Amino acid sequence: MTSTNSTSSKSILTPSSTADRFSVIEGIVVQIAAIQLQIIEDELPVDRLRRVTEIVRNESDAGADFVVLPEMWLAGFFGFDHYADLAEDLNGPLVKNLAALAAECGTYLCAGSIIERDGRDLYNSTVLFGPDGTLVASYRKMHLFGYGSREREILSPGQEVVTCELNGVRFGLSTCYDLRFPELYRRQVEMGAEVLLVVAAWPFPRLDAWRCLVRARAIENQAVVVACNAAGTQKGSVFAGATRAYGPWGMLLGELDDRPGVLRCDLDINTVSAARAEFPALADRVMG
Repeated sequence: MTSTNSTSSKSILTPSSTADRFSVIEGIVVQIAAIQLQIIEDELPVDRLRRVTEIVRNESDAGADFVVLPEMWLAGFFGFDHYADLAEDLNGPLVKNLAALAAECGTYLCAGSIIERDGRDLYNSTVLFGPDGTLVASYRKMHLFGYGSREREILSPGQEVVTCELNGVRFGLSTCYDLRFPELYRRQVEMGAEVLLVVAAWPFPRLDAWRCLVRARAIENQAVVVACNAAGTQKGSVFAGATRAYGPWGMLLGELDDRPGVLRCDLDINTVSAARAEFPALADRVMG
């Protein structure tokens, strides 16, 4: 499953080798592997964690500097009845396992989102680990989905826009339904973001919107966007897949279809500053 439907996009890149794989971010070229994980209906959480661990190790061995997982991959987004049981704080066993995995692989790991418990409140929280296993950023999903979903009923919304700087490159974190709210991404850009990471469990009926919105966020913000979605079916809902990445001109860098797989892209972050300098649309804003 880790190799099916995998895409390697080489449209803007500087080749990286095993020897320099952990210095490429410093050279402002990032080799990203976005894992379009299949949500298997009857799979136990411990088995899913074991499967994800193996996929991440494989991608690290293949040379990835930065691995991305989708939203709520452990419970599955539609596994609402299991949210409370799987919730933990950011010092819990799942976070510790993911931190150890990042350190073992020596790679940045945007481990999708987990169910974070903070007192009585539960959050849909994206977690990002450094190659030494440090939790470098966490983001609580601000826009909770209510359209035929229990997310808004069970979880609390986050209140903070989150970006983080990794070796001179600033990343913005967001989750699924956030994609429909462009003001979040504009705020991230105002905070210096050049790469916008979206982890998602976007459903198939709104696939066209997914494709359009991911590209729009790249064009309007003159940023690289990497959007990692889930695959499979859960509780009768089909995930759209279509994990994709765009450059700052809206050029497609790589995409998957609806099958599980891994999207591999080498991202030249210099294209962001070059695009913003050549066509300074962000400087021409008159509102906001």
